[in-house]
Amino acid sequence: MSALKKMKMDHTEMIKCPYLDTINRHMLDFDFEKVCSQTLSDQNVYACLVCGKFFQGRGRHTHAYTHSTQSGHHMFINLQTCRIYCLPDNYEVVDSSLDDVVRCLQPKFAPKRVEALDATATLARDVHGVAYLPGFCGLNNLKQTDYINVVVHALAHVRPLRDFFLDPANYANSASPLVHKFGELLRKLWSRDNFKSVISPHELVQEVTRASKLRFKIGRTSDAADF
Repeated sequence: MSALKKMKMDHTEMIKCPYLDTINRHMLDFDFEKVCSQTLSDQNVYACLVCGKFFQGRGRHTHAYTHSTQSGHHMFINLQTCRIYCLPDNYEVVDSSLDDVVRCLQPKFAPKRVEALDATATLARDVHGVAYLPGFCGLNNLKQTDYINVVVHALAHVRPLRDFFLDPANYANSASPLVHKFGELLRKLWSRDNFKSVISPHELVQEVTRASKLRFKIGRTSDAADF
């Protein structure tokens, strides 16, 4: 059998999954810290696409595998690679109907799309049918963190800064988690593929808390100018 034939057969096998219709987009929330709900580890974490919970691993005896067998939830996405698997059978699922899930998890912006952002006033809709304008999404107040939201929204509309952070390749070599979390939040703010019209800045606020050595944190009010 030629290599090309084998690749075609493998691809055909990957997309034949009977559980695609069990995915519940209304339950998916990728804004929170991407750690296992059982171990709190951030290594090799998957989101259950049925209930939205995060679990570590994919093989036997892992929390994702156990959740699959006990709950009958079969569709999982790796929160770093965006590859989707069916458990417990442990095969990769490739299907164009899942593209919106991937775009929600990791929004991407082509150069032409970035150039057109300021000239676009078309509303997008989340999975609940709520309309929102990309770039002007609401940010949840995580208990007196409204001053952070104000600054983030202001920076999100400084075009050179925004355009820089919409392309992760520009800061891929940065060792600062704060830089990466800020970029992730900006991409969500400008995305047309959000499942919710309101975004939680939870991951960014956590990194701000660490970087500021608890000066700015959830539950403690502060001034936007100080921040």
